[in-house]
Amino acid sequence: MKTINLQLRWVWILLDLFMIYLASFVAWFIRYELRWFRNVEPGYYSNIESYTFLFLGLSIVLILTFNGNQVYNIRRSTSWVDEVYRLANGVFVGTIIVMAATFGLRPLAFSRLLFLYDAVLIIGFLGFARGLRRYLEFRLRAKGINVVNLLIVGAGDIGLAVMRAVFAQPNLGYRVVGFVDNDSELGITDIGRFKALGSLKELETILESQIVDEVIVTLPWRDQQEISDLVQLCERRGIRARVVPDIFQLNLSKVSVEELGGVPLIGMKLTKFTESGIFAKRILDVVIVLSLMPLVIPIFFLISIMIRIESNGPIFFTQTRVGRFGRHFRIYKFRSMEVDAEKHQNELLELNQAAAPLFKIPKDPRLTWMGRWLRKSSLDELPQLINVLQGEMSIVGPRPGLPVEVEQYKNWHRQRLDVLPGITGLWQVSGRSDVAFDEMCLLDIYYIENWSLQQDVILILRTVPKVFLGRGAY
Repeated sequence: MKTINLQLRWVWILLDLFMIYLASFVAWFIRYELRWFRNVEPGYYSNIESYTFLFLGLSIVLILTFNGNQVYNIRRSTSWVDEVYRLANGVFVGTIIVMAATFGLRPLAFSRLLFLYDAVLIIGFLGFARGLRRYLEFRLRAKGINVVNLLIVGAGDIGLAVMRAVFAQPNLGYRVVGFVDNDSELGITDIGRFKALGSLKELETILESQIVDEVIVTLPWRDQQEISDLVQLCERRGIRARVVPDIFQLNLSKVSVEELGGVPLIGMKLTKFTESGIFAKRILDVVIVLSLMPLVIPIFFLISIMIRIESNGPIFFTQTRVGRFGRHFRIYKFRSMEVDAEKHQNELLELNQAAAPLFKIPKDPRLTWMGRWLRKSSLDELPQLINVLQGEMSIVGPRPGLPVEVEQYKNWHRQRLDVLPGITGLWQVSGRSDVAFDEMCLLDIYYIENWSLQQDVILILRTVPKVFLGRGAY
């Protein structure tokens, strides 16, 4: 594996050298042939040969600055934005070094504007290449190629945090084959698609029967001897083992690590849902709802007329749901079922295809013709904009559960009640009704722990194509 990584590193260095030189040629062409933004004064034209050694020197300097910025040591968890930031930092530092050297040796011999063009083009070319690589990697991982098979040891809070991170970020290329935990002897069950494979004493047998590339140990630090034995067992089998430090048992999302003269300092971060964060999220909700009103009101009237034409009964369906901190509220939806649909739910229990506590039937016989279309297009959810204006819901957040469902929540499920429920969220854009309840909770809690306004906007934009395609909606 190290040899392969080393070979890929040299491939990327050679590819970067080619793209840097190509970007430099394009920058020269723009400056001296196209003459965008600024004309070339008589006597100051320079042919491409005059810049040959300069571009060669710039390429070498940039490779060195890239290496210093860890551009060629990118981990799976590094985002494209972070990778481009490292590239940009290396480009600007390298360009300034070359500019200083050339102006010191040959004042005014080279165009300063060309250096600006070159820096922007290099970042663009190399950033595009990284984005293309990530897209191809994502497509390959979707086919099971270059995927790391992960086994989690321990199903406590930190084990669940690892599952959340893996499930919410499929682009990382990890596949959880399952988890082991001592509590499995007490009857612990699967968590969504994550399989309970057995207890810790069965780990050696499990490693023989399963294809495992990496093991993450999330046991309490008091079990140091057991952790040491587990790591040695993995090493003997050539399996990489990593351990989550016990300090993170405090709360993974609230730990900050800083450095003071080389001394690591671990502290507690304020939750991202501070008063200012909640206020900013509320402003975003109100602005979006008010902006949508001119478009939504005609759709409201049209759907209302069609519901009334098809069947007698109320246009809206209201139901008690559980919101933030367990508070009850009335949710509004367009009626998509027969008037007395809730009375017949017990008769259809054997058709339920969702894991407890949810109740979902792909082809619910209680749906009206109009209701099937509303469910498929998710337009039955439009009246919940009223709940958003009333402050009972947010545009983005966990879906609000029924009181009878919330009563069946496990302790870790209840973390999704820490924020306002939403119309859309990470669960909806990750599969909607095709995602199991445990997986839905993992995604909701991951969203809460990693919340930002930017993430809300991205989730709203990702919701639009999901609504039009109607996948997983019933």
